[in-house]
Amino acid sequence: MKVKILNKSKHDLPKYSTSLSAGMDLRANLDESVKLTPLERKLIPTGLFIELPEGYEAQIRPRSGLALKKGITVLNTPGTVDADYRGEIGVILVNLSNEEFVVEDGERICQMIISRHEIISWEEVEILNTTERGAGGFGHTGKK
Repeated sequence: MKVKILNKSKHDLPKYSTSLSAGMDLRANLDESVKLTPLERKLIPTGLFIELPEGYEAQIRPRSGLALKKGITVLNTPGTVDADYRGEIGVILVNLSNEEFVVEDGERICQMIISRHEIISWEEVEILNTTERGAGGFGHTGKK
C-alpha cells in the first residue's frame, strides 16, 4: 500500500528496520535539544505529515529499548493519527525515570504502525448473549 507523506524534517523518511518489522521508527525533528526531567512530558515534533486512505489509522507506540533502558515512553499509547488529519505528527513523550533525559534531533523516539480499522454502527439491544467469561475482567482468571 502506498501512503502519501510530506517530509518537512531534516531526516530521511521512516522505514522498517527489518523485513518483518510491524512499525517504522519516527525521529525527533528539533532545532535544539529538548530536556525531559523526571515525570515531565513534552510534545516532540517529527516534521512528518501523512495522508492515510479511508479505513486506516497510524498508531504511535513507544520504542521498547527506549522504554526499558531510559524510562521514556509515549504518553497516550497508542496514539492515533486519523485518516482525515493533515497536521504534523507530534509525539507526546514522558520521562518515567528518575533521571533527566535529553531528546536530540534525529533521535528515534517512537514507532508508527499503519493499521486497518472498521467503522461500525451501534445496534441497541436489551440483553447481550452470555459467555463462559461473562463480566469477568481485571485478573478474574487468577494466577496459574
